[in-house]
Amino acid sequence: MLFNSFEFLIFLPIVFLLYWFVFDYAMRGCKRQLLLQNLLIVVASYIFYGWWDWRFLVLIAITTVLSFLSGLGIEKAPTQRGKKAVMIANIVVNLGILGVYKYYDFFAREFAELIGIESDFLLLHLILPVGISFYTFQALSYSIDVYRKQLEPTHDIVALTAFLSFFPQLVAGPIERATNLLPQFQRKRTFDYTQAVDGMRQILWGLFKKIVVADNCATYVDQVFADLGSHSGSTLLLAAVLFTFQIYGDFSGYSDIAIGTAKLFGIKLMRNFNVPYFSRDIAEFWRRWHISLTTWFRDYVYIPLGGSRPVVPARLKSKLNETSEAITSTSTPYTLHHTPKIINRYTKAIAVRNTFIIFLLSGLWHGANWTFVLWGAYHALLFVPLLVMNKNRRYRDTVATITMPDGTIKAKWLPSLKEVGQMLVTFALAVVGWIIFRATGMKTLMTWLLGMCDSSLFSMPLIIENSAMLFIAILIMLFVEWINRNKEHGLQLSIRYKWLRLLIYYVLIILCIFNMGQEQTFIYFQF
Repeated sequence: MLFNSFEFLIFLPIVFLLYWFVFDYAMRGCKRQLLLQNLLIVVASYIFYGWWDWRFLVLIAITTVLSFLSGLGIEKAPTQRGKKAVMIANIVVNLGILGVYKYYDFFAREFAELIGIESDFLLLHLILPVGISFYTFQALSYSIDVYRKQLEPTHDIVALTAFLSFFPQLVAGPIERATNLLPQFQRKRTFDYTQAVDGMRQILWGLFKKIVVADNCATYVDQVFADLGSHSGSTLLLAAVLFTFQIYGDFSGYSDIAIGTAKLFGIKLMRNFNVPYFSRDIAEFWRRWHISLTTWFRDYVYIPLGGSRPVVPARLKSKLNETSEAITSTSTPYTLHHTPKIINRYTKAIAVRNTFIIFLLSGLWHGANWTFVLWGAYHALLFVPLLVMNKNRRYRDTVATITMPDGTIKAKWLPSLKEVGQMLVTFALAVVGWIIFRATGMKTLMTWLLGMCDSSLFSMPLIIENSAMLFIAILIMLFVEWINRNKEHGLQLSIRYKWLRLLIYYVLIILCIFNMGQEQTFIYFQF
């Protein structure tokens, strides 16, 4: 069941009415009201997920049971070593399931090709369950957070099941932390009209980005990609730019729909995209792109590996008194005079190593293909120079904004020329990255890149039907998100006149209806 399908258009109102008018209003005063409300979420989520293939339900149920038992096991284990063993066991089993379904056939095929044998007898030909990467990472976050004592293990398996299977974000994210989402299923929720209305606005904006922008971009990109060798360099370049908008409209649109839908049920999900194409360097881009994934790798991989914390090399430990004074003092013996510099270089090396690890893992997370790994390595190579020069955190604010004396943030209408240049360079680097991401293999990638370097780059690109509408839709998306770049989503409009706001909503609704034809699946499902 897709967010942009007629089935979901019927499914959502039914669940909403049951949730608030049957399991909330009609059951007020009932001791098991919260339990029944969560149970409705679970049933609705399993129907939503099973709409693709009922067999997928078996895997998510197994993941849920394993996570529930791991939490209890960590709680009851008498020693810290035992708690750690339970956590590791749950991680290994869940990653093992993910690895078998998502990566086994790929690596088996690569291994067979490497040693020169037929791969058919090695392959399992398993159907990849949609969203398995999302709910697996959420399950891991629960076990890890319980082990770290950041979260008490739950004894309510219904609440945990709702956390792992919550249908708005089950197949498309955001990847939620157990510390944020699980407690929301453990306390009573009340209907908030203002929040629900804002949720409807965010859903509408997400549908616009998905249906009007992304799906129309996909028509052009898929047509070009079907026969890369026959198109001019200008057409390949235009396809690359349109794919850049397609993947953003698709990913961020789905996230907006998920976050907005969750608001209808009194649940707050984390923001997943924050106008990444208005970034001034690649480091800022990655703080704004797929935030739930990048922060997950930061919290559960990068930091445990050492992050960028100061590290004393083993060869120096014997020479130091292992006190902060010995490390930082300018009056240390001559043999230790350069110790702070050595420690800094060693720390940078560890940070660079860890950065490459998380970018490569991030690439592999998206799919089993060497182009995804290359995509991760490409962004690591862009990010590392900023890290080494301590410039990876220089842009923490939103572009072209000023902080007022009262602490409020005011957005300027236009950026400076320097900011325009920075955003264009970052966008161009992102376009190259998305070419790598979209390519199905190295041969396809080289065909695309070499084709763009041809003299035909300066010719007229391929023009398709309704291309004018597509470019207008992209401009609308960019304009709306620019003027609301310091807000949670594009339709949090600061317009005094109600009639004008309503007009904008109606126009967007009409555009969505007009462009609803053949349903385009969520782009993540293609990888």
